Amino acid sequence: MFISFEGTEGVGKTTLIQRIYAHLEQQGKQVVLTREPGGTPMAEQIRSLLLSVNHEESMCNDTELLLMYAARAQHLAQVIEPALTQGQTVLCDRFTDASFAYQCAGRGLSQEKLELLNDNFVSRMPNFTFWLDAPIDIGMNRARERGALDRFEQEKFSFFEKVRSGYEQLWQKYPERIKRLDATQTPDQVFAQALAYLDAV
Repeated sequence: MFISFEGTEGVGKTTLIQRIYAHLEQQGKQVVLTREPGGTPMAEQIRSLLLSVNHEESMCNDTELLLMYAARAQHLAQVIEPALTQGQTVLCDRFTDASFAYQCAGRGLSQEKLELLNDNFVSRMPNFTFWLDAPIDIGMNRARERGALDRFEQEKFSFFEKVRSGYEQLWQKYPERIKRLDATQTPDQVFAQALAYLDAV
């Protein structure tokens, strides 16, 4: 099974994905924990480019989108596909839904560009996606508490409102795949929500 985890900044994706990883391992499953952008040495280098705040020039939106998909293509080929072929469960912190939410809804890029890239470079979609949803101010306060903010985390409040709206559009469009979790609750409560969905699969 291929499970992705989505949401805006500071909603608790990392905490949840680590708890589900431990839970599945205790059940005797072989589990791969990975993330996007990143997941392979080359894709992690691309991640550094995407998140760095120290570029001498501003990154244009098309460059950002293409870098995301360059990292994703490498990630799929080197990590996700081989793991799924071997019968392992893949837990991925973000996937293509993030590109729609951030680059289309957030940046304003056309959905046609995204669909073109998905059609040509994405070999499979997650079986299941957890969308951790919380008001932007709650998530950003948590993100600031973690320390220095990356290039995305430094975006304006209005940008993240658009991103959150993008996730809501996806949730409404793909209710069978995408499950909304109330990320304003405690980590234990969020974990219980996720397990209820997993146990029903």
